[in-house]
Amino acid sequence: MSERRACRLVGLARSVARYRSVRREAKGLRDRILELAAARPRFGYQRLHILLRRDGFRQNHKLTYRIYTEEQLQVRRRRRKRVAAAPREAIPVSDRAHQRWSMDFMGDSLMDGRSFRVLNVVDDCGRLAVAMEVALSISGEYVGRVLDRAAARYGWPEVIVVDNGPEFTSKALDQWAWARGVRLHFIQPGKPVQNAFAESFNGKVRDECLNENWFTDLRHARDVIAAWQRDCNDVRPHSSLGGMTPAEYDRRLGSGSALRALPPASLLAPTPAASRPL
Repeated sequence: MSERRACRLVGLARSVARYRSVRREAKGLRDRILELAAARPRFGYQRLHILLRRDGFRQNHKLTYRIYTEEQLQVRRRRRKRVAAAPREAIPVSDRAHQRWSMDFMGDSLMDGRSFRVLNVVDDCGRLAVAMEVALSISGEYVGRVLDRAAARYGWPEVIVVDNGPEFTSKALDQWAWARGVRLHFIQPGKPVQNAFAESFNGKVRDECLNENWFTDLRHARDVIAAWQRDCNDVRPHSSLGGMTPAEYDRRLGSGSALRALPPASLLAPTPAASRPL
């Protein structure tokens, strides 16, 4: 049976039967998606779509996703060992920039086998990477110096959430916090979920930075991690911030309104050990 007769019997126009999609792509869109995906291999299509919008492309997310899948750019998830589920409590989100910071350590190794540490400090409200310090060894006194440099730019927070690592429970950091009127909030041992903002940030650093690079020496590690920190704050769109970058969100909140200044004399006061929660 001919096509003409078949269409007549079912009441279908031949133009409909022979329809071919004539989708149009913005000029250079596919090439730009491939370029961004090559530069950011751990980004999914949603973050790539936000970057494309910044570049002036006005296609909807469906077209971005279609090209993303056609080019087989899907991110392969790194499977983690499943652990027993435990009840989780929602952590209250700070409503002021630099009111509460979270702090934690990460570790990696250099090409020669030496291990190094990364001290991450993140603002709980705007998810800003306040500090990322790289060194072979970081003591409690060293942590205090890193926080002082961060405070010179952002002001001292009211609270810093930490785990019970030896650097954070040291006398040096205890005296640092007492002198500056900063409260150290220690999570319960064995419950990293109570330091969720730092743990979430650590996961991004591991997935997008540490696992994607091979560090030749300590200087190389510092340069790469510092570049990632700048990119994270100024370029990387954040889903919990409505696609804004942490720096944009921080400016919108007005970080200056949350800065707390202490009189210079307070730094000269005696520094007895501050009381800690049992």
